[in-house]
Amino acid sequence: MSPALAQEPPLPDYSRWNQVAAQAEQLTGDTETATAQLESIRGDIVEWRSRFEEAQGVNGERIATLESQIAALGPAPAEGATEAEDIATRRADLQKQLSEAQAPRLTAVEAFSRADAIVRRIDDTLARRAASQMAQQSTSPLLPGNWITAASETRRLAAGIVENTGLRISERATWPELKPRLPHVLGYLITALVLLTLGRHWVETLPRRISARTSDYSRAAVTFVVSLLQIFLPMVGIYLMISALTATGIFGPWTRPFLEALPGAGVILFGSAWLARQLFPGQSINYDTVNMAPKDRQRARWLTNALAAVFAVHYVASQAFLPLSGLVERSSTLQRIPMEFAEGAAVVYNFVLITVAAALLFKLGNILRKLRPWSDKTGTSYRHRVLAWAGALTRVVSILAVALAALGFVNLGNLATWPWLQSLALIGLLVLLQDFIADVFNMLKRGQEGARDGLAPLLIGFALIVLSVPVFMLIWGASVNELAEYWVRFRQGATLGGVRLSPGAVLMFILVFGIGYSITRGVQGAMRTSVLPKTKLDAGGQNAVVSGIGYVGIVLAAMLAITSAGIDLSSFAIVAGALSVGIGFGLQNIVSNFVSGIILLIERPVSVGDWISAGGQQGIVKRISVRSTQVETFDKQQVIVPNSDLISQPVTNWTRQSKTGRIIIPIGVSYGSDTRKVARILTEIIEDQPLVTIDPAPAVLFRGITVDALNFEIRAVISDIGSGMSVTSEVYHQIVERFVHEGIGMPFTTRDIWRDGQDLPDADKDAEEDVPPPPAQAPVRSQQRELPHDGK
Repeated sequence: MSPALAQEPPLPDYSRWNQVAAQAEQLTGDTETATAQLESIRGDIVEWRSRFEEAQGVNGERIATLESQIAALGPAPAEGATEAEDIATRRADLQKQLSEAQAPRLTAVEAFSRADAIVRRIDDTLARRAASQMAQQSTSPLLPGNWITAASETRRLAAGIVENTGLRISERATWPELKPRLPHVLGYLITALVLLTLGRHWVETLPRRISARTSDYSRAAVTFVVSLLQIFLPMVGIYLMISALTATGIFGPWTRPFLEALPGAGVILFGSAWLARQLFPGQSINYDTVNMAPKDRQRARWLTNALAAVFAVHYVASQAFLPLSGLVERSSTLQRIPMEFAEGAAVVYNFVLITVAAALLFKLGNILRKLRPWSDKTGTSYRHRVLAWAGALTRVVSILAVALAALGFVNLGNLATWPWLQSLALIGLLVLLQDFIADVFNMLKRGQEGARDGLAPLLIGFALIVLSVPVFMLIWGASVNELAEYWVRFRQGATLGGVRLSPGAVLMFILVFGIGYSITRGVQGAMRTSVLPKTKLDAGGQNAVVSGIGYVGIVLAAMLAITSAGIDLSSFAIVAGALSVGIGFGLQNIVSNFVSGIILLIERPVSVGDWISAGGQQGIVKRISVRSTQVETFDKQQVIVPNSDLISQPVTNWTRQSKTGRIIIPIGVSYGSDTRKVARILTEIIEDQPLVTIDPAPAVLFRGITVDALNFEIRAVISDIGSGMSVTSEVYHQIVERFVHEGIGMPFTTRDIWRDGQDLPDADKDAEEDVPPPPAQAPVRSQQRELPHDGK
């Protein structure tokens, strides 16, 4: 066996698996199978399923080698066709080896599917049983008989605790029994009392004292971290107190369940107190998390602490002795006291706790639903909308919980009360964590403007919301096994068009494509700055090469990413064929522009730096992208021209082959001027311009005689057409100077003005007789006539 095959994991024992699977299927179909036994069977099947999942990758390298060898032989002959005998023999041998190598994989896939089906069936059975248990109806707590039963059971509970505790004390009260444990008991107890009294007061005032010693941009993040000691330090005290009480040995089966439930109650009490101080502070250290009036803030803080106390009592009671406690009882793993608490008493206890909690929740909901966002702060309105919506729904939930409990649906009443209370706490915690992330970025950027409102804090905050979904599911009754099953389904992915997309494949695609894209950009940068400037390519050619490298690199990166993700491109053939129709109709403009962009880069009728006229716009080409070309006009405006317009419509490229171009300068002189002399002067002026070419030489033409002037025209080719305006301006300056010096006149317009009361010329008088007089408010009349002048 080769080293590669020697490293393959051992194959599962399929004969043993068939026995286990048959037994599991039989017990799963039996309605009498206990829930605990089903959960045990489920754990075994999940372990088998993991083995089968690993076995699906066996012989991977061998299979890949055989497939490449078969592909090297060329495509198999079509039906009715033949191929060379040696190739056919070799192909059959390789196909046989491939089938043998794939056989363990196929067996593992089949076993995995069977195990997965058994797990799903068990989950469905457990879910139906849990729903049936939650919907169980008991007697109404409003019946007087249940209150009498509750009083009797309370006395029995108290008597059992007192009797058992007294017996344990009498058994361990002797000095020889206490002496070895006394140092531990006293040490733990004293430390716990210090932490729960002086230590708690110290950590409650610590954030305010720390804030006075920190900078403005780091104060919020530092005080938030320090405030977590308000939970940690008291919890250390709780654990030390439990250790001290346990060390005495006086807690037996009637009292130990209460003691073991204290850590959970401590988390509820101290965590809620911290949350209330952060969300509804009496005086904010850094900023207000929510927009709330001081009076409402104080009431909300008090209601939160009161709800925490009621929830802590319910938690301890449900863990120690109280049945019908909803999800808390379902998720409990602690041992209860040796007493079956009567159902009539349990409904009364639960009803009282639910009613008190519902009344507090209703009041808290009234405060939350009135929240309004700040008028001068952006980006915080969403939290107020969420909290206001939660407050409005809290009122409905509290009323519904009391109604369900009163009708005897105690489990449903507990389900509506305590998970909703925990959900509100989690929403508040998410709000605080989002502020903390923004504060951390503000601290890292040393208070830079806009640091708290950047994209990174927003994305991390969104990721926190996504990650909180499993926590919400746990709160509302999802078990750890159910979450693990959801994760397995998520890892397996989904099938789309014959292609299975899994998180691993997606991450591999993103990783490989990101690396390929980065390499492409690096090569483009090196070519643009180091290699191409040393070649003879002009700016347009260099841009075409860089753009072409970018297109090719992105396509190669995408192909490699798809291959690395294990996606078979042949599976997309049908989908691509169906989408081609939609692309042809709906995206034809985009495709046309894309193809036109490729043509522009290959044929280069227009390049970066060219002066073009297109679509009624003139300017310099700044950038040619896939869809459009960016042109900067001479007014410094950016014009985006679709690539298809540059291909399908006439485009004037003033600098396509070279920068040389012709300018035409018209000049008019007055009658009586010496035309030969004018032509000679104009020739001297244009030939003296440094940008005017010698070959072809400039020309001065006598273009015509009009009623106003004798018209000449200068035609010259200059080496840089982009400087045509400046050359024309300089030529006109010199023409004016020479004409004045040589006494050559230029035509201009004259204007004669006559005021009212003055005599007009005879010719105008005759015309004026037929025209009505002007209105009185126009005392001045003007007449404009263009007459030739000789300039003398």
